[in-house]
Amino acid sequence: MTKSAYHHGDLQRVLIDAALELIAERGPAAVSLRDLARVAGVSHAAPAHHFGDKAGLFTAIAVQGNELLAEALAGAELRDMGVRYVRFAAEHPSHFEVMFRPDLYHRDDPDLLAARARTSEVLRAGVPGGADQVMLAAWSLAHGFATLRRTGNLDRLLGGHDAEDAFRELAGLLRVRP
Repeated sequence: MTKSAYHHGDLQRVLIDAALELIAERGPAAVSLRDLARVAGVSHAAPAHHFGDKAGLFTAIAVQGNELLAEALAGAELRDMGVRYVRFAAEHPSHFEVMFRPDLYHRDDPDLLAARARTSEVLRAGVPGGADQVMLAAWSLAHGFATLRRTGNLDRLLGGHDAEDAFRELAGLLRVRP
């Protein structure tokens, strides 16, 4: 993680960015508000002022992640939505790591609930007929593929082929009836 003293601007964004970098390097367990304060060059109380506690920081990351995911998926049809989901996981690994770990954040946070609802609306909009079972199957496939890819478990199976192309082919095996 690069050390840079915070002088002015959006401290909350600086702290989230530093946390995302640390999560990418060492995982969520390595994050502490005290370490983030040190990296930002602020008092150890500053992160607590913005987030309350570590779960508050992870809640902010989950909110941001859901907003980014909803934006990435918006307007896509079902198969392309899955490809975009897989791409999101690769481009935002720290958000992805936190978003699906409810043990890390405040599940009842109003901002988080609103962001998750928005993501669900976008997902549902891409499903023919808005069928819950189709949405669940598509999400499970995309999430499983994205998770396996992130953890390196598809490397051998992909054999150097593009992961997004491989997902398109896999998704093509599904027969979705409107």
